[in-house]
Amino acid sequence: MYAHLIWFDRPRSADELAAADFAATHRIRPALASVPGLLDYYELRRADGSGVLIGIAETEATLDAVRTAILATALLPDEDPALLPGPDRVEIYPVHEHRDQATIYAEGARS
Repeated sequence: MYAHLIWFDRPRSADELAAADFAATHRIRPALASVPGLLDYYELRRADGSGVLIGIAETEATLDAVRTAILATALLPDEDPALLPGPDRVEIYPVHEHRDQATIYAEGARS
């Protein structure tokens, strides 16, 4: 399992956030629907618009396919590239350990 962390370190304006949300809904998510092996996705966003996206996938190749699928999309007519500056950094990590809530409770019950 691998995690893809996409960092937006600087504050983003309401217009930038609206543009990012529009792109995610109308362009990026549809492109990712055809990529097998995606397991989970989290978006963490502070009040100032900075934050991080965390994608979890079965393999590193899946994360490469995600990147390829996103980069292959063309901006939609309503999208302004000036409002989509892109992330500040992107990192990929192998997942060292994962415990879901059921596992945590089961381990606690055995203690």
